[in-house]
Amino acid sequence: MHALFEEAGKFMAGRILSEAESSAQIELDSGKRVKVKAANVLLKFEKPAPAELVAQAQTVAQTIELDLAWEFAPEEDFGFADLARDYFSENATLVQQAGALFRLYEAPHYFRRAGKGRFKKAPAEILQQALAAIEKKKAVLAQIDEWAAALARGECPQPIRDQLYKILFKPDKNAPEYKAVVDASRATHTAPLDLLQKAGAIDSAYQFHWKRFLFENFPKGTGFPNLAAPQPPDDLPLANVQAYSIDDSQTTEIDDALSVQGLGTGTVVLGIHIAAPGLAVQPGSAIDQVGRARLSTVYMPGYKITMLPDEVVQIYTLDEGRANPAVSLYVTINEGTLEILSTETRLERVPVAANLRHDQLDHIVTEAWLTDPTVQVDGTPAELAVRRGELSFLFRLAQSLKAQREIVRGKPENFNRPDYNFRLVGNDRGEPNGSEQVQITTRRRGAPLDLIVAEAAIVANSTWGAWMAELGVPGIYRSQASMAPGVKVRMGTKALPHAGIGVKCYSWATSPLRRYTDLVNQWQIIACARHGKTAALAAPFKPKDADLFSIISSFDGAYSAYNGYQAGMERFWTLKYVQQHGLTELTATVFKEGPGGSFLVRADDLPLVFPVLGAQNLPRGARLRVKLGEIDEITLDIHGTVLERLDSDEAEAGADEAAEEDEDTVAGPIAIAVDVNEADAPASADNLTP
Repeated sequence: MHALFEEAGKFMAGRILSEAESSAQIELDSGKRVKVKAANVLLKFEKPAPAELVAQAQTVAQTIELDLAWEFAPEEDFGFADLARDYFSENATLVQQAGALFRLYEAPHYFRRAGKGRFKKAPAEILQQALAAIEKKKAVLAQIDEWAAALARGECPQPIRDQLYKILFKPDKNAPEYKAVVDASRATHTAPLDLLQKAGAIDSAYQFHWKRFLFENFPKGTGFPNLAAPQPPDDLPLANVQAYSIDDSQTTEIDDALSVQGLGTGTVVLGIHIAAPGLAVQPGSAIDQVGRARLSTVYMPGYKITMLPDEVVQIYTLDEGRANPAVSLYVTINEGTLEILSTETRLERVPVAANLRHDQLDHIVTEAWLTDPTVQVDGTPAELAVRRGELSFLFRLAQSLKAQREIVRGKPENFNRPDYNFRLVGNDRGEPNGSEQVQITTRRRGAPLDLIVAEAAIVANSTWGAWMAELGVPGIYRSQASMAPGVKVRMGTKALPHAGIGVKCYSWATSPLRRYTDLVNQWQIIACARHGKTAALAAPFKPKDADLFSIISSFDGAYSAYNGYQAGMERFWTLKYVQQHGLTELTATVFKEGPGGSFLVRADDLPLVFPVLGAQNLPRGARLRVKLGEIDEITLDIHGTVLERLDSDEAEAGADEAAEEDEDTVAGPIAIAVDVNEADAPASADNLTP
């Protein structure tokens, strides 16, 4: 005697070895013996053989028309043998009964299971919905096949082009567009990004990087809502100073300015004046919500996305020729010893006499010009000449402050590498398209004007940070426990030492038009200025305020993403520069061993780090002449081959401290979210900013 039974959702047949009241021992064709509950045995038969019955029943099952079977089926639940007799004949054979069982079981949209071997037909409305869903799924599968075939031919269907960045970076893995890319990638044995490039999905490398950044960081676009810019208070006193800012020519958000009083009297008062949107923009206001959503201005060669609307910036930027609202720190200094005697914070309007542009003045404002009154430079602007004495004092002060910090720091700051400035010819602050001619110029790090501004920033940020802590007002700080390798700068709400700068604490408060953390700290500093010892009660953010920690967390992520994009775009334009100037060779310096026997080098005259092959045992600091390989504008990748070593093999390579402190990343394969190996998902119907 044989039996057909169900086990774990599968139908099997075999020879009955023994039976009890509640179970049976059955031997399968494979020789395996299984214990089967009596309720799971659906048919008993003598002939044919078990395997033959199953094979014949499967053939018969495919002849049963489901629509017709559904019509024949009774409204109440029924057994498979009952349906076989209704569908075939009163004398339905064993094979026909088993065939009906198989067919009913594989069509749950027509027949619901009501027990072992028993079924109930689905209501007509539910059946129609299920059939429509099945047809829709078939159409989707056909569409996936059609799109995948087009991609394999090198054509990109418009729906895939429209969803390019979602497919690559934040995909819905059940979406047909995603599945088509995966199927085509598998079929052509081509990486998804390469496949899409070959199919023409990426029109422009520059637009690819730009739109990817917007997709991940500005999914709703970069425009601002139509908001009224708040006006500053009417009762701010007018400061009796003539301040001036020092910025690059492209700077429009002028956060900071300086003033000097009392030269030659023995006591000098340095004014550090910071633009004060915090006097009018209130926490929780519509403008605040915009700033908190963006968290920082985004910079890139030839373009930027501001944190605050231009209407707000224009009211609070420290433009020359007008008195601007400011939070001012006045630092009283012994003119001879340069000792800081006292500090005072005021909320006021500050007359700005000039916006100096360091890129236009660096060739004039040299160390010699500042330290030797006999040095004259032709073409010195009048607004610079009248401030020569003040700038000379500020430079002497900055050198002293830097030296004091370096004692705390334990070693001098290294400015071996230059800063690079990018200018896109023909781009007048409009959005670039990637085809512009790029100019790259160098500027020595730590130039006198830079040093003056940077040291003033450190004085303001450390002084205000300590003041907030003294008054029990929480702020946002940057700290570094030590300069040991691997100890990174962290953000927090406690006034902790910053070993890298060499100060007891360091808040960020000097760029409130460009960084949200600085705007938050400005609110807290304004409370300190207005309320003194009771400031902790009046400040917008209280100690251990969860909102403050949330801001820090959000800012960390956004600032990292923005800086990463800026670095990527600077690399893009550097590679464009290499192409536009037909550069095939560069001189470079080794700074690190790379993977696979390569070495990472830094170009001597361009802001470019890349791996090179073709040499062994190169010490750090070795200088090379390198032949450049092909440029990949999507991955921002370029490799080099060593042609010759330019320094002596015996010469001791100089250490590059900057390489340790400011590691550049080398571009490589872009991390995309398309996984062609995973199983198919189940289908379902700067300035004061050192």
